[in-house]
Amino acid sequence: MENKNFSNNFIVDSHCHLDLLEEKGFDIDEIIKESINNNVKIIQTICTRISKINDILKYAQKYENVFASIGNHPCNVDESWIIKAQEIVEICAQHNKIIGIGETGLDYFHKDSEIKNQKNSFLEHIQASQITNLPLIIHSRDADKDMIDILEREQRNKKFPAVLHCFSSTKELAFKAIDLDIAISISGIVTFKNAEELQNIVKNIPLSSLLVETDSPYLAPVPFRGKINQPSYTKNIVEFIANLKNQDPEIIAIKTTENFLNLFNINRVLF
Repeated sequence: MENKNFSNNFIVDSHCHLDLLEEKGFDIDEIIKESINNNVKIIQTICTRISKINDILKYAQKYENVFASIGNHPCNVDESWIIKAQEIVEICAQHNKIIGIGETGLDYFHKDSEIKNQKNSFLEHIQASQITNLPLIIHSRDADKDMIDILEREQRNKKFPAVLHCFSSTKELAFKAIDLDIAISISGIVTFKNAEELQNIVKNIPLSSLLVETDSPYLAPVPFRGKINQPSYTKNIVEFIANLKNQDPEIIAIKTTENFLNLFNINRVLF
């Protein structure tokens, strides 16, 4: 059993969408309160459309324990402009609570955007990460081969920190990410009955590579499946992973929090 660092004995929801929760009628004050009551003390709310970055930032500006990202989701690329890396860099420089670039990546499942445009957008986001050293938040669905090829090539060009968010892909992508020192974030999908393949992958991912997230309002974990997800449910994901790995939930909380703080370079958080 690892030594317990009690200063990090809380949970981080590394990826959620507070704007979408508010659109569904949730009171964000209550969402934050419920999260803290469940030991989820840091939340990163994710940008999926650059045009809405100011809406995303309002949560980070209002709540001390909420941080933000900036990016265009691959499914939204065709309806948005392909933002240039330098534009992302300039926006990040103006807002110290933007701690990540994304979410960005490749999605060949939904077919909402042309693959060429997705790749071009992804590369601009990668370049912004390489310039700022802010972690890249990667969405990857049904695109493992291209994702591996791009990550290998761009990491050779210039290293950048990154996380594969809401991971539900193949073991090949998971262990290529580990080889490239890219973190892997696990959502409520891991608790689903039909997620045996993912569960087996998670068993073999070293704790040093793991983050946890809700991706709320989507993908509520068991026993809340079918309900609207929210950051407080990150606790259930931690508990499920602990059971998978035969670990104390406190250890999973401490390690995933430590990994988040190190990856996103958050050195001081006040509660």
